[in-house]
Amino acid sequence: MQLLLFSYALNTDPKHLPSVVLAQDHGQVVRSFLTGLKNSDYFSIVYEAHSEEEALELVRQGKAQFIINVPENFSRNLVRGERPKILVQADATDPVAISGALSALSGIIDGVAQKDFKGPLASLKTKQPAIDLRLHRMYNPEGFTRYNIVPGLIAIVLTMTGIMMTALAITRERERGTMENLLAMPVRPIEVMAGKIAPYVMIGYIQSFIIVAVAKLLFDIPIIGSLWLLSLALLFFITCNMALGFTLSAVAQNQTQAMQMSVMVTLPSIMLSGFLFPFHGMPLWARVIGETLPVTHFIRTSRGILLKGNGFREIWPNLWPMLLFMLAVTFIAMKRYRKTLD
Repeated sequence: MQLLLFSYALNTDPKHLPSVVLAQDHGQVVRSFLTGLKNSDYFSIVYEAHSEEEALELVRQGKAQFIINVPENFSRNLVRGERPKILVQADATDPVAISGALSALSGIIDGVAQKDFKGPLASLKTKQPAIDLRLHRMYNPEGFTRYNIVPGLIAIVLTMTGIMMTALAITRERERGTMENLLAMPVRPIEVMAGKIAPYVMIGYIQSFIIVAVAKLLFDIPIIGSLWLLSLALLFFITCNMALGFTLSAVAQNQTQAMQMSVMVTLPSIMLSGFLFPFHGMPLWARVIGETLPVTHFIRTSRGILLKGNGFREIWPNLWPMLLFMLAVTFIAMKRYRKTLD
């Protein structure tokens, strides 16, 4: 199942990346350039911004990966031979995801020149290039891959250790023969769950502190946003993992089954979350699966806080899916735990 899932889903050359256009000139050459972006399959223009701040906000929230900025009087300056500029701003927190799209831009400019530089503009063909294409890699100008990998490692380490540790909680009690003592105690299932996962929540915070400290001291990862806000997001994410591990523990009959189930959960979480492979490079059905995983939303949150300086408004779209996942998994765990009481 994993062979089929990952073989069809994983792709290192993403297409149709969401882009926002901020065009203050709508001449023929500009329209041809935007059409060339769409025809390249690398860009999907999903927004038209009315201000630079609106466009930047879309990038900070992760709704757009490129900003196509066409300045005022572009067409007039082109006719005058003044080499007008087009600014393409890319969210470089994932440099692998944008590399193919940025490489295609020069070819798009050449295609526009061949198609539209006719008549009065024919002389511009001899002036190479007639359009000054400026590329700006936002949040990661040098394109360091560690800027992308290290913040995501917080999610991956917590997922691997958190789910596996809590997946053994109930099965360990059952195998040791102490489950009867636990069931005889006058406590509700939610109280048992809270008692089992509380120590691991603290362990998760310690792990996260070590990763962030190493990221700053050894890898020089910028920490632009608030660490208090990151701590809040960690509480959501760690609790999701612990609740999922507890659910697997309640379903499994022994520790071997619990370990197998935890591997079946953690491997898709790593592969389909956008940690190793660009999220937008996966087909729609794989992205739908990825959107249900809390690790996907926490990776976006950690990268947004550390690299972009996102605030609560920007990370909230990734917090509420984690909260919803936590409530759903907790409900399943409580139902399953009540069955074990019978």
